[in-house]
Amino acid sequence: MDTTATGPTFRDATDADVDALVGLIESAYRGDSSRAGWTTEADILEGQRTDPEGVLQVIKSPDSRLLTVEQDGRIVACCQLEHRGRHAYFGMFAVSPALQGAGLGKVVIAQAERMAQEAWGVTEMHMTVISVRDDLIAWYERRGYRRTGEMTPFPYGDERFGIPQRDDLQFELLVKPLV
Repeated sequence: MDTTATGPTFRDATDADVDALVGLIESAYRGDSSRAGWTTEADILEGQRTDPEGVLQVIKSPDSRLLTVEQDGRIVACCQLEHRGRHAYFGMFAVSPALQGAGLGKVVIAQAERMAQEAWGVTEMHMTVISVRDDLIAWYERRGYRRTGEMTPFPYGDERFGIPQRDDLQFELLVKPLV
Protein backbone atom coordinates (compact mmCIF):
# COMPACT_ATOMS: atom_id res chain seq x y z
CA MET A 1 0.00 0.00 0.00
CA ASP A 2 1.31 3.44 -0.95
CA THR A 3 0.92 5.80 2.00
CA THR A 4 2.82 8.77 0.57
CA ALA A 5 0.87 12.00 0.53
CA THR A 6 0.33 13.78 -2.74
CA GLY A 7 1.40 17.40 -3.12
CA PRO A 8 -1.09 20.23 -3.12
CA THR A 9 -3.24 20.96 -6.16
CA PHE A 10 -4.63 24.40 -6.92
CA ARG A 11 -7.98 25.27 -8.48
CA ASP A 12 -10.63 27.96 -8.41
CA ALA A 13 -13.34 27.44 -5.81
CA THR A 14 -16.87 26.56 -6.89
CA ASP A 15 -20.24 27.03 -5.21
CA ALA A 16 -19.97 23.43 -3.97
CA ASP A 17 -16.87 24.38 -1.92
CA VAL A 18 -18.51 27.15 0.14
CA ASP A 19 -19.25 25.16 3.30
CA ALA A 20 -15.83 23.49 3.35
CA LEU A 21 -14.10 26.83 2.81
CA VAL A 22 -16.06 28.58 5.57
CA GLY A 23 -15.14 25.70 7.89
CA LEU A 24 -11.47 25.93 6.94
CA ILE A 25 -11.29 29.71 7.39
CA GLU A 26 -13.11 29.59 10.72
CA SER A 27 -10.87 26.77 11.98
CA ALA A 28 -7.71 28.70 11.07
CA TYR A 29 -8.66 31.91 12.88
CA ARG A 30 -11.41 31.51 15.46
CA GLY A 31 -12.32 29.34 18.39
CA ASP A 32 -10.42 26.60 20.13
CA SER A 33 -9.68 24.68 16.91
CA SER A 34 -7.61 27.64 15.68
CA ARG A 35 -5.27 27.31 18.65
CA ALA A 36 -3.77 24.18 17.03
CA GLY A 37 -2.08 26.51 14.52
CA TRP A 38 -0.21 29.77 14.96
CA THR A 39 -2.49 32.07 12.93
CA THR A 40 -5.28 32.15 15.50
CA GLU A 41 -7.10 35.40 16.19
CA ALA A 42 -9.03 33.80 19.06
CA ASP A 43 -7.47 36.09 21.67
CA ILE A 44 -8.37 39.30 19.86
CA LEU A 45 -11.62 38.42 18.06
CA GLU A 46 -14.56 36.17 18.81
CA GLY A 47 -17.49 35.32 16.58
CA GLN A 48 -17.20 34.61 12.89
CA ARG A 49 -14.30 35.29 10.52
CA THR A 50 -16.46 34.85 7.41
CA ASP A 51 -19.77 33.39 6.34
CA PRO A 52 -21.17 31.50 3.34
CA GLU A 53 -22.43 34.72 1.74
CA GLY A 54 -18.99 36.36 1.94
CA VAL A 55 -17.23 33.34 0.48
CA LEU A 56 -19.79 33.00 -2.31
CA GLN A 57 -19.44 36.71 -3.12
CA VAL A 58 -15.69 36.23 -3.71
CA ILE A 59 -16.33 33.14 -5.86
CA LYS A 60 -18.89 34.98 -8.00
CA SER A 61 -17.04 38.30 -8.38
CA PRO A 62 -15.70 38.77 -11.94
CA ASP A 63 -12.52 40.46 -10.65
CA SER A 64 -11.80 37.86 -7.96
CA ARG A 65 -10.88 34.26 -7.64
CA LEU A 66 -10.84 32.11 -4.55
CA LEU A 67 -7.87 29.83 -4.96
CA THR A 68 -8.56 26.48 -3.32
CA VAL A 69 -5.77 24.12 -2.34
CA GLU A 70 -6.41 20.41 -2.03
CA GLN A 71 -4.20 17.67 -0.68
CA ASP A 72 -5.15 14.01 -0.40
CA GLY A 73 -8.70 14.84 -1.49
CA ARG A 74 -9.30 17.51 1.16
CA ILE A 75 -9.38 21.30 0.98
CA VAL A 76 -6.44 22.32 3.17
CA ALA A 77 -5.85 25.97 2.24
CA CYS A 78 -7.32 28.88 0.32
CA CYS A 79 -6.76 32.51 -0.57
CA GLN A 80 -8.58 35.28 -2.36
CA LEU A 81 -7.00 37.08 -5.28
CA GLU A 82 -8.70 40.24 -6.51
CA HIS A 83 -7.62 42.28 -9.52
CA ARG A 84 -7.43 45.98 -8.61
CA GLY A 85 -5.81 47.70 -11.56
CA ARG A 86 -2.01 47.57 -11.31
CA HIS A 87 -2.06 45.47 -8.18
CA ALA A 88 -3.82 42.40 -6.86
CA TYR A 89 -5.29 42.08 -3.39
CA PHE A 90 -4.47 38.95 -1.38
CA GLY A 91 -6.94 38.00 1.33
CA MET A 92 -9.05 35.29 2.93
CA PHE A 93 -5.84 33.29 3.39
CA ALA A 94 -6.24 30.17 5.49
CA VAL A 95 -4.24 27.01 6.03
CA SER A 96 -5.61 24.11 8.04
CA PRO A 97 -4.29 24.48 11.63
CA ALA A 98 -3.00 20.88 11.54
CA LEU A 99 -0.76 21.79 8.56
CA GLN A 100 0.47 25.20 9.73
CA GLY A 101 4.20 25.49 10.22
CA ALA A 102 5.02 22.82 7.62
CA GLY A 103 5.64 25.15 4.66
CA LEU A 104 2.27 24.93 2.90
CA GLY A 105 1.54 28.63 3.46
CA LYS A 106 4.77 29.60 1.68
CA VAL A 107 3.81 27.42 -1.29
CA VAL A 108 0.31 28.90 -1.45
CA ILE A 109 1.37 32.54 -1.29
CA ALA A 110 4.10 32.01 -3.92
CA GLN A 111 1.60 30.32 -6.25
CA ALA A 112 -0.95 33.11 -5.66
CA GLU A 113 1.64 35.74 -6.55
CA ARG A 114 2.56 33.89 -9.76
CA MET A 115 -1.06 33.43 -10.74
CA ALA A 116 -1.94 37.10 -10.16
CA GLN A 117 1.05 38.24 -12.17
CA GLU A 118 0.36 35.84 -15.04
CA ALA A 119 -3.41 36.38 -15.18
CA TRP A 120 -3.53 40.14 -14.70
CA GLY A 121 -0.01 41.44 -15.31
CA VAL A 122 0.00 43.14 -11.92
CA THR A 123 3.23 44.54 -10.51
CA GLU A 124 2.32 44.47 -6.80
CA MET A 125 0.42 42.39 -4.31
CA HIS A 126 -1.43 44.19 -1.52
CA MET A 127 -2.97 42.84 1.65
CA THR A 128 -4.27 44.15 4.93
CA VAL A 129 -3.40 42.58 8.27
CA ILE A 130 -4.62 43.45 11.75
CA SER A 131 -1.78 45.64 12.99
CA VAL A 132 -1.39 43.90 16.37
CA ARG A 133 -0.64 40.55 14.65
CA ASP A 134 3.14 40.94 14.98
CA ASP A 135 4.00 37.26 14.32
CA LEU A 136 1.86 37.16 11.20
CA ILE A 137 3.24 40.45 9.88
CA ALA A 138 6.79 39.19 10.48
CA TRP A 139 5.93 36.04 8.48
CA TYR A 140 4.75 38.18 5.57
CA GLU A 141 7.84 40.36 5.82
CA ARG A 142 9.98 37.23 5.42
CA ARG A 143 8.04 36.61 2.20
CA GLY A 144 9.00 40.08 0.87
CA TYR A 145 6.03 42.18 2.02
CA ARG A 146 6.68 45.54 3.61
CA ARG A 147 4.70 47.50 6.12
CA THR A 148 3.40 50.79 4.75
CA GLY A 149 2.11 52.37 7.95
CA GLU A 150 -1.14 53.02 6.08
CA MET A 151 -3.96 52.09 8.45
CA THR A 152 -7.68 51.62 8.00
CA PRO A 153 -10.10 51.28 10.89
CA PHE A 154 -11.42 47.92 12.05
CA PRO A 155 -15.20 47.72 11.42
CA TYR A 156 -16.25 47.77 15.08
CA GLY A 157 -19.93 46.96 15.46
CA ASP A 158 -20.12 44.85 12.29
CA GLU A 159 -20.19 41.30 13.64
CA ARG A 160 -19.61 39.88 10.14
CA PHE A 161 -15.93 40.61 10.88
CA GLY A 162 -15.97 39.24 14.41
CA ILE A 163 -16.45 40.57 17.92
CA PRO A 164 -13.34 42.50 19.00
CA GLN A 165 -11.86 41.70 22.41
CA ARG A 166 -9.76 44.88 22.47
CA ASP A 167 -10.24 48.47 21.34
CA ASP A 168 -7.01 49.07 19.39
CA LEU A 169 -7.62 47.00 16.25
CA GLN A 170 -6.92 48.41 12.81
CA PHE A 171 -5.70 47.08 9.49
CA GLU A 172 -2.26 47.85 8.08
CA LEU A 173 -1.56 47.71 4.37
CA LEU A 174 1.34 45.43 3.38
CA VAL A 175 2.77 45.59 -0.15
CA LYS A 176 5.12 43.41 -2.18
CA PRO A 177 6.52 44.24 -5.63
CA LEU A 178 6.07 41.31 -8.01
CA VAL A 179 8.57 42.31 -10.67
